[in-house]
Amino acid sequence: MAQRSPSAHSQDISHLLSSTFKDLYTGDVVGADIEVNWLKPPGGDDAYQKAFTEQLQKLVAEYNRRLAEADRVEENIIQAQTQAKAEEEKAINLLKRDAGKHFHKMGLPSGESSFRWIVDNELLRKNHLTCPDDYITDKVPVTRAPKAKSEPGYLKGTFRSKKCISSDSRDQMSAHLQKISGRLPSVSLPTTTLPSTPDSYHQSKKTSKKSSASRKADWKGDTCMAEKEEACAYFAKLEKRRNFLKNPRFFPPNALHGGKSLVMSQGQVEQIISSREAECNTGNTSFVPVFLVNPPTVLFSDYEIGQVYEITVELQNITSTCHCIRVIPPSTSVFAIGPGKFPGKGGMIAPGMTCQYTVRFVPESLANYEDHILVESQVSDPLLIPIQAKRPPPILTLPHIIDCGFCLVGGVKVTVILCRNEGFSTGKFCIMPQEAWPPPNFRVAFFPSVPGASQQTYTIVCDNCQVKDVTVTGVGQLIALELLRVTGGESSSEHGEVTDVTRHIIQFEPQNPHTTTKKNLVLRNSTHVELPFYWQIIKPNLQPVVPGETECIVTPECKQEMESAFSLSPEWGVLLPHADHDFTLTYTPQELEIYHSVIQLVLRDIPEPPSLAKERMLQNIPEYTAEDVIGLDIEVKGSTEPFQLLLEPYAVIIPGESFLGVNVRRTFKMWNNSKTLIEYAWENTTDCAIMEVEPPTGVIDKNKHCEFELRITGTRPGSVSHNLQCHIKHSAEPVVLHIEAAFKGPLLHISVPSLCLGLTKPGESVVGTFEIYNLCQLPARWSMQESQVCLAERNEEVSSFTIQSSAEEIPPLGTCTVSVQYTSLLCQRLHTVLELEIENGERSYLPVSVEVQTPQACLISSHLVLTEMYTGIPVKATSKLFNQTRLPAKYSWGNLIGTQADFCSAAATPASGILAPNEEKEFCIELTANITGELKGLALSCGIEDMTEPLFLSISGEVKGLHVTYSVPCEGGDASDGRETLQSPRDLLLDFGSEVALKDIVKHQLILTNHTAISAPFKLEAMYFTGPSPTPEQSVCLSSNYLVKRRGPTTKHAAEKAQSEFAAAMLSHGKGVAFHIQPSSGTLQAFQRLIIEITAYNNMWGEYSDDLVCKVGDLQPTLIPMQMTVKGCPIFLQMTGPQTQRPIIRFGTHVSGGSPVIRSVQLNNPTPFDIRLDFKTYNQEEGDKKLVDLLMLFGDPFPLEDMAKNETASSGSNSEIVLGLDQPPIPSGNIHPALQTTDESSNTECEEEEIITQEPTMQKIVSVLLRPHEGVPADSPYSITPRQIVVPGGGSSSVCISFTPDILPETVTKVRCEGFVLGFMSLDDQLVKTVPGKVHRRHRYDVAPLRIDMRAAVRQALLRVDTDHDRGMVFYSMASDLLPDQPLLGVLTDSVQTQSLKLTNCTQVPLYFRLLLTAPFSLEISTDLKKSTKTSRSEKRETEQQPQLVLYPQQSMVVKVSFHTTLKLLLYQQFPDTQILPGFQVLQFESGERKLKFSQNLIIEYSNDSTQLVPVTAYLTVPVLELSCDMVDFKTCFVAQTKTEHVYLCNRSGCRIYWTALLDQEERHSDLEVFSVSPANGILEAREGEQPTKDMLQITFTARSDTEYKTILTITGVLGEKPCKLQIRGEGTYDGKYEDMY
Repeated sequence: MAQRSPSAHSQDISHLLSSTFKDLYTGDVVGADIEVNWLKPPGGDDAYQKAFTEQLQKLVAEYNRRLAEADRVEENIIQAQTQAKAEEEKAINLLKRDAGKHFHKMGLPSGESSFRWIVDNELLRKNHLTCPDDYITDKVPVTRAPKAKSEPGYLKGTFRSKKCISSDSRDQMSAHLQKISGRLPSVSLPTTTLPSTPDSYHQSKKTSKKSSASRKADWKGDTCMAEKEEACAYFAKLEKRRNFLKNPRFFPPNALHGGKSLVMSQGQVEQIISSREAECNTGNTSFVPVFLVNPPTVLFSDYEIGQVYEITVELQNITSTCHCIRVIPPSTSVFAIGPGKFPGKGGMIAPGMTCQYTVRFVPESLANYEDHILVESQVSDPLLIPIQAKRPPPILTLPHIIDCGFCLVGGVKVTVILCRNEGFSTGKFCIMPQEAWPPPNFRVAFFPSVPGASQQTYTIVCDNCQVKDVTVTGVGQLIALELLRVTGGESSSEHGEVTDVTRHIIQFEPQNPHTTTKKNLVLRNSTHVELPFYWQIIKPNLQPVVPGETECIVTPECKQEMESAFSLSPEWGVLLPHADHDFTLTYTPQELEIYHSVIQLVLRDIPEPPSLAKERMLQNIPEYTAEDVIGLDIEVKGSTEPFQLLLEPYAVIIPGESFLGVNVRRTFKMWNNSKTLIEYAWENTTDCAIMEVEPPTGVIDKNKHCEFELRITGTRPGSVSHNLQCHIKHSAEPVVLHIEAAFKGPLLHISVPSLCLGLTKPGESVVGTFEIYNLCQLPARWSMQESQVCLAERNEEVSSFTIQSSAEEIPPLGTCTVSVQYTSLLCQRLHTVLELEIENGERSYLPVSVEVQTPQACLISSHLVLTEMYTGIPVKATSKLFNQTRLPAKYSWGNLIGTQADFCSAAATPASGILAPNEEKEFCIELTANITGELKGLALSCGIEDMTEPLFLSISGEVKGLHVTYSVPCEGGDASDGRETLQSPRDLLLDFGSEVALKDIVKHQLILTNHTAISAPFKLEAMYFTGPSPTPEQSVCLSSNYLVKRRGPTTKHAAEKAQSEFAAAMLSHGKGVAFHIQPSSGTLQAFQRLIIEITAYNNMWGEYSDDLVCKVGDLQPTLIPMQMTVKGCPIFLQMTGPQTQRPIIRFGTHVSGGSPVIRSVQLNNPTPFDIRLDFKTYNQEEGDKKLVDLLMLFGDPFPLEDMAKNETASSGSNSEIVLGLDQPPIPSGNIHPALQTTDESSNTECEEEEIITQEPTMQKIVSVLLRPHEGVPADSPYSITPRQIVVPGGGSSSVCISFTPDILPETVTKVRCEGFVLGFMSLDDQLVKTVPGKVHRRHRYDVAPLRIDMRAAVRQALLRVDTDHDRGMVFYSMASDLLPDQPLLGVLTDSVQTQSLKLTNCTQVPLYFRLLLTAPFSLEISTDLKKSTKTSRSEKRETEQQPQLVLYPQQSMVVKVSFHTTLKLLLYQQFPDTQILPGFQVLQFESGERKLKFSQNLIIEYSNDSTQLVPVTAYLTVPVLELSCDMVDFKTCFVAQTKTEHVYLCNRSGCRIYWTALLDQEERHSDLEVFSVSPANGILEAREGEQPTKDMLQITFTARSDTEYKTILTITGVLGEKPCKLQIRGEGTYDGKYEDMY
């Protein structure tokens, strides 16, 4: 195994990457010219730019130094890893050499690594890296230094490569590659050739950071104290400028007064607020997310070099305040970020809004990249967004070693390598020798020049920087062929024999002409190379071998032998490497001579010898000269001999005489003693006799014999002698067989030993036949007659036999057919003999027998009993006839006889025929009776030919009539399952159900069973509720088979429509119910079980009953009662349509105390009858525990009203009392002795008890109902008009349902109003209510009413108020806002600060309102629905001047609230408490700062007179002046000498102050100035931090005389500040001791 080079260049692939990826790899993102321009010192006097340039130059120098240090460490680690790997492989090879092939089974450890001894530990420690000595505590062993190894030969450059690449170019390329490799990022190569890991680059970076930190610590230690103080002062100055008074709006979410998060609950917010003060004191502020990143990690997974990929990153503000952000782009050159897309202008991101950034990725290679984006906002911790580019590397399946196998020296062998990518990404790669980089193509060529093993290492580099070494090995060999075996072994030349100059001789044994013999040759290809070959046959170069003489080597002349007796198979092919090959040598002589040839094995395309090969370039397949070479010579010999045949016996002599024409057979043998098989053919002769040999032709194998049969047939009498010849293929002389025989006359033979003529009747003739054979080859004449001896025994002179033949002369070997006819008039049994006389032959005899009889037959059973007989229905039975004799008997069936024969008909099948001898035959008797009852005296005759009396068959049985029964399926079953209930028509009832819903289609089945074999017509129809007959089209459309077949155009909707139209047609008679019978008529077949499906359609409630009339054949009609009770409300709403669920009218949500909402509802009546509806409204109250209602009614509960809504005269007074019953309900009982309580059926929703009078025909006076409690009767908030309405049959009427919102208490925000309307149905037409015996319809409380549920909600008028900040509508203003830039020009009259207020209508109703707010606040309304309106700033609320605004559901408007700072507001702090406005407050702080607080409520006045308050607060910071002292005493001063004192004027407020210093009036008007102050006015900036801002006042005192001077200095401001007074005192003197000499 070749050792890896420990040099760093062996691991550097930058030259490969730069040549492959060109500018994409070598190009810089930031060019060198840009970097130089940044580092150039700028011109001009900008000190900040100069300082920036100097710092940048220092940073660049430090960066380059750290990179160089990191590269040096990385290079040292790579070299140490390479050397350690080589040492480890060397140690493993030594162990393998000592252990042998069992090394892998021993399980020895890999050995100790030498990395710790090679790497520079001091260099690692210097760069703060962990070295092996830190974690390995073993003692250092004493070892010798490793010897340097010479460079292997395959690593040395060739002469051509040294000429092509000069030393200067190599140096320049090396320097260029080193420069490029320094710019390359760390690339992870997941191969075994690079020991460095992907973390090495990052580890070097960390090392650079650590070294930087150490240098920073050293810098701090070496700096002098003066520089430290100067730097600290500079930083403090910068901090002072930065630490200004921040707007609370921009506080981070984790600050004490920070904003709220949109993703945190209120409980979490309160916990954070409670813990913020403690966190501020301790400085422990937890990170609160401000922006939500989508996606959280930017990932590029599939990319290619040179392409640009983009991913959009969204940043969503999850706090309740607006924020600005700053995005720091990634530092890697492959990543870039585009400009942001913000939801608004100015880069401000509102709460819940998102901004977008586009991240671009331009890969320079297919390596993995990592970077991040920093997002900075008001919070202290920046947001980090990771960026990753990870591409799954391709996995190539190239073997580590490519074995080219064996190849002849001088030859070329091409090996195909299958390379498959099993990874998840596309990979490009190339393979080439290590010294030939980069490669021209991917091909391995092996052309050895000397015998032996060769080895070459190739390096494969993929475009994703994946590197892998492949070792190509091969073995060069010379041609080596060996003749291993020959069938029978090789031969040797005899003494003095002339042979060819070959080493191998193969001699065949003598063979017969045209025969073939084979020998197998086994040749071995001793090389490991495939050798193409072909065989050639040449004439031998014969040279005699004389004993004692040396052989002279003569170059043989190759003369191709075109016609040779030798051949080889296969003739051409390929000799497989190091394998044995079988060949077949065939010898086929043609003539009687000796054959001698030489066969040669010629190898194709054999390269030149190694000495003639030329060196070629490694990148191309070398050119070489190839020719055919003789690899093996074999001399072959063979001779021929004639065939050797022998006959046994050699002659055939037949003793005695044979018949003429008789075939005489004899057998003989022929032996083949030749070397091979023979083919023979015998001749035939017919001169004196017919002679044949079987088989006439064939084949006899060598040393085998064949048996033959000789056939001789004489054609004339006498002796025969003949020589029969047999011809042998490829033989000149035939084989001869001698034959002798003798022949004689003919011979006849009868085919049967006796003749039996069988059985016959008197007067009939019988014929018998037989054949006579001529057994000889001569024709024979013959004659036949009855024996005279037999005639004499019967006393007859003339024979009763008549003999006829086909010929009187029978040809040789011929046949003659003879017929014998016998006719007799008497019944007898005859035996006689017929004599056969042959001309010139012997006589033969034939016995003959015959029997004569008359026919006789009988019935097996003379009485036939028939069962299951029905009127008019044929019945079949069987009877048998038996022939008692051996003669055939003719029969014929006759007619019926008897008293009932006229009412019956019979037929026998077959009607006539012949009975075979002793045959028993079965007949089918079919009888049809047209009467009922028992059959008596009825018989059927049958005549037999030649019998004097006929046969009679007696017939008896019982004939039945038509019988039909009716039944229904068992309860819960279907008629198809066979379970049914048999009942008599009196007890049978078709009950369609007592709870049938309205418009439901109910089906019932009736089963008609025919218990007889009689088919009869039937018809079924309802007596009263019979609908019109459907048209054929409707019947076809309603059939299930039709709907199943039409799957295309017919849909479910079409089927339902057709069903609805059919139901409407059935109910068109206006009776409310119709019964449809299917099938209604037809034929009831024999023994048929017919299922009749009865479908009930309805469109009106009621209790229905009817009779089903069933008529079958001539039977009396049967009436089957039917009943059905239909329940339900037919009235439905137009907007909902007919449906099973209750209709719901939703009024929506309305404002408390709003105007009524009216809904017009159309009620449809699909029934044919007019229905009167009496409506009642109910409310559903939450928490209502009442279960039932007890209603007591007097008179008609729902009297009919006239147009004026007054009860008509026909209706009595109506009074209803509702008694609520709690649990448990009161049991029913008698209310009054004169009254009687009866229970009647009601619907499923209520249970009713009525009290009626004793006379059922009279009108009820008092009724008591017990109904389930569902609601409370009420007329508010729901109402309906009119309360009584008549909906015409098939028509519609409209009612109005109104909802009036109630006024809600202030504590209740929303109330749901749930109620329903019950429409009790009444039927005013008596005929509609009752049809005697057919229908009875209940009404009013006895039927389920029409129920309409109503849903609405009432809520307080409330708008959602959103402010710009979480703190609410709070203004922070300063009085200094009234100061202009030049205070001398005057003070502003007004300063306005505005905030936005968003009003959103989250309800489902429009809200009408007004906005009211007084000074010092003002409103400015901006909305899309109305024009902007600015409110008045008058102090009085002028409601009538405020416009009314409207906000529709889910709409919003923006209201701008402004706070006006005026000089008048500054005077409020001086007003007494009685004059202070409401909401005004003066705040005095310990720091001396003073603020004015103005609190009001923004009043939202809704149209329903309800109000909503929004707190509005303003904090106005007023200026506060303060002097450092109250008095300045100059004490005693020399006259005319000026003395100066300094006093500080302080500003403890957060606003600016324009101040003026004024002395008292006397001092100002004096001519000689005693006291003076400088400056006389100025501006004090707002306080920053805890310390107030100060201005120094210089006060001078010049005594004019020796008197005492006093004055007061007053400092005032223009913003209403409280004046500051300073008392100044001084005394003048002429005393010289007070004179200041300096």
